[in-house]
Amino acid sequence: MNIVFRQLFDEHSATLTYLLADPVSGDAVLIDTVREHTGRYLTELQEMNLQLLWVLETHVHADHITGAAGLREVTGARTVTSAAAGASCADVQVGDGDTIVFGSEVIRVIPTPGHTPGCVTYQWRDRLFTGDALLIGACGRTDFQGGDAGRLYDSVTSRLFTLHDETLVYPGHDYNGRRVSCIGQERATNTRLAGRTREEFIALMNSLELPPPRRIDEALPANMQCGRDPITDIHAA
Repeated sequence: MNIVFRQLFDEHSATLTYLLADPVSGDAVLIDTVREHTGRYLTELQEMNLQLLWVLETHVHADHITGAAGLREVTGARTVTSAAAGASCADVQVGDGDTIVFGSEVIRVIPTPGHTPGCVTYQWRDRLFTGDALLIGACGRTDFQGGDAGRLYDSVTSRLFTLHDETLVYPGHDYNGRRVSCIGQERATNTRLAGRTREEFIALMNSLELPPPRRIDEALPANMQCGRDPITDIHAA
């Protein structure tokens, strides 16, 4: 299978970013970027002689600021969010079954709301980029930013767990050094979802009592603007 694929990691937020490219055309996609690593992404693209066409978000992040705005400014790439995310700054707002094309490659959009209303999973070839909807052995929290535990359970069990066991799962975060899973493994062993009814899952998620993300106050406003700093933009206007 002739593909270009890189998995990049931000230690501060435990964010996993993905670089995909068509090796023939050189067209590339980045998923869930981190603003502080914009220079690294540009270096990777330059070293592999790739041109960035798309910057995709799985959702509006609360724990880091996306690099989408900066990457769009430098490369001319188009930004993508879910139509349900409310981030009108994006060039393209996608929904169920929409596709993102780069070279001869196609990414399919699967809405997976619950962590936030605007969460989507991106399916490319044999792999899923699940953001915070489905993590390795866990799932995203549902206690803020419009989260809904029942919707998350439905999203994962009816949209993701119905896919082939061998479908690879690449999450938006991992805090334990893990980098990839698969649908069969998550369906069987995920500590929050496996073997639980919808009601049991909702009860579990409502009992977690987690602290808020450390950077939520700055990350959410910036990410609603695709990674721009709202204060800086006001002064520059």
